[in-house]
Amino acid sequence: MWKRLFGRSPIRVWVIKQIDDRLLHLCGEGSIEPDGKRETTLEALHRRDYRGPVQMAGSGLVLNARLFAALVPHDGLHLGADGQAHWQGQLWRVARVPQRCWAYEGRLIAQTTAQGPLDLVSTEDTSGIRRRARADGDTRPGEVAFRAADELEHEAEFAARWRRDAVKPGRERSRRHDDD
Repeated sequence: MWKRLFGRSPIRVWVIKQIDDRLLHLCGEGSIEPDGKRETTLEALHRRDYRGPVQMAGSGLVLNARLFAALVPHDGLHLGADGQAHWQGQLWRVARVPQRCWAYEGRLIAQTTAQGPLDLVSTEDTSGIRRRARADGDTRPGEVAFRAADELEHEAEFAARWRRDAVKPGRERSRRHDDD
């Protein structure tokens, strides 16, 4: 009660992880405890300039606001039962972001679930990793090549060049014998 009287009640927000073309990757609801005046925090939220902790509803996790694309005051986004949200005067499709992706700092992609095309779930985009793995591997699927895949791959050439460069005119290498 005292928090309400002095303007320190938590601000309920919708937590948006990523904004794509007509698609919101939505983590769910959260809350923010304003440090100063409530109006100042609400203005920062509207400018997408809020910096600070966000407590995720239901889990109790507290995450940094920099992990998210937008934090929208609860009355600023209306979520429909048809898998769409009304925000900033537009209709957006919504992909639910699972908890494992809340702190993920890469790109997310939306995939349909078994429930139907309106039920979307966000997952980590691993296409870049797959592309690099295909470019690195010059073998056919199912074929395994056991060899070095780094700078030591051409070790014999490196050793020959090192021997050639090590003994130069005017410089003689001396051997160290532990017996002496």
